Amino acid sequence: MHHPDSVRLNKAISDSGYCSRREADTLIEKGRVTVNGEKSGLGDRVMPNDEVRVDGKLISENDTEVFIMLNKPVGITCTTDTRFDDNVVDFVNHPERIFPVGRLDKPSEGLLLLTNDGDIVNKILRAGNKHEKEYIVKVDRHVTDEFVKRMGSGIPILDTVTKRCTVERISRFEFRIILVQGLNRQIRRMCEYLGYEVVALQRIRIMNLELGNLPVGEWRDLTSEELKTLRDSVKDSDGLPKDYGKERRQKQEDAKKPEVKRREERNLKREQKSTGGRRRRGPN
Repeated sequence: MHHPDSVRLNKAISDSGYCSRREADTLIEKGRVTVNGEKSGLGDRVMPNDEVRVDGKLISENDTEVFIMLNKPVGITCTTDTRFDDNVVDFVNHPERIFPVGRLDKPSEGLLLLTNDGDIVNKILRAGNKHEKEYIVKVDRHVTDEFVKRMGSGIPILDTVTKRCTVERISRFEFRIILVQGLNRQIRRMCEYLGYEVVALQRIRIMNLELGNLPVGEWRDLTSEELKTLRDSVKDSDGLPKDYGKERRQKQEDAKKPEVKRREERNLKREQKSTGGRRRRGPN
């Protein structure tokens, strides 16, 4: 049993505002995280007084809540890695440590949510929670009825088929699409499959957050009403890490193994008893 005051290490890191839970798992896997001076592992738990460090730097509890909306311009990369000259953190230059909720391709522009609240990230990103993201897309060919129908019905990319989505033609070369997924370069790959090339892509909405008339390259804090609606929208969402279900099923299977082994041993003993100690043979 876990101590009631302990939390998973990745959650402790994300709660500090250092990065998302998913990024924290990557840091842990790479051996860049220590707890009380010792290297940590995935699934480790920490107590409130434990000393957690990333690359030797102490991670402290975050007291300042930040939620901002950026109209990301083309050419900015959605990474917190400051080794990239075009990283979004340096571009925003916020006084608090923040990270993007999800990604927007470098050649794309539009609404990007940034925060230091690690708890909310997985709840927004997981496709199973069905949180909408809306885009305006310009392509190099006429948007036909057949194109709209096929885009909305599901396209085979990245060894899967995209979820059904809402697609609407808004002009000869533009369409609107609403997704509940976030596959890598999803819209571009979907268009490429149908023989189209994306010329311009702009995200205009994430759930209740609308880009509106925010100028390209500018950012603003979310209003209290926007933040309340956002929190209400995700309060019942599954915020577990992506692989949590897989881990849980594996643990359940591992827990069953001793009982299965005991059951097999009991069956063998019964069989040996009924056959005078000999195993029954199958048909020759």
